[in-house]
Amino acid sequence: MSDNSDRDALVVAARRALEFAYAPYSGLKVGAALSFADGTVVTGTNIENASYGLTLCAETVAIAKAMGMGHRGGLEAVAVFSATQDPITPCGHCRQVLNELAGLGRTDPLVWCANESDVFSARLSELLPRAFGPGSLER
Repeated sequence: MSDNSDRDALVVAARRALEFAYAPYSGLKVGAALSFADGTVVTGTNIENASYGLTLCAETVAIAKAMGMGHRGGLEAVAVFSATQDPITPCGHCRQVLNELAGLGRTDPLVWCANESDVFSARLSELLPRAFGPGSLER
């Protein structure tokens, strides 16, 4: 996934996922879409909870769905869409979970952060430099 049409299609998928967000407390709706080497696109949306700490981010919902479908590598790109003034990036928790999935396939996915008028892009390794992962654990 490297050209603008691939980016635009993934951003549209994340935008569509945002419509299913459950965000009655913050009002911050987020949609995410993951693209895999085999062409699969998996989406997720944030799901808030009154106890805040149990809130699920859009990215982690998409990752859980993808892993439940058997994806254990091949993550090429991620799109995160929000209706905020500026595009938002994945939170630290999501960056870490994305890193775990990307590490299974030894990829460094592009991450496109978008809103209605702008798209920001970075590699996951730029958003989470010197990431903690399985290689960080003593064996």
